[in-house]
Amino acid sequence: MNGQAATIRRLKRIEGQVRGIMRMLEDERDLVDTLHQMQAIKSALARAESEILNVHAANSVEAAIAARSSKAQKETVSDLVDLFDKLKR
Repeated sequence: MNGQAATIRRLKRIEGQVRGIMRMLEDERDLVDTLHQMQAIKSALARAESEILNVHAANSVEAAIAARSSKAQKETVSDLVDLFDKLKR
């Protein structure tokens, strides 16, 4: 199975968790339990984001190396650094 299929599967699981939180709120369940579920979703989203970022970085670096252009390689590294900076905010 490719990484994209695994990431989609993870996101569908997260989607189900979000629906579960909505049901918990509608049923007026314990808010501490709801907050724990929200934390689990945030962690799962961070893992999905990392998977997507890793694939993007690998593909970008591979393309830059294949181009055999130092300018393209420097631009790729710069773009990836900018992306990492944006994502950690």
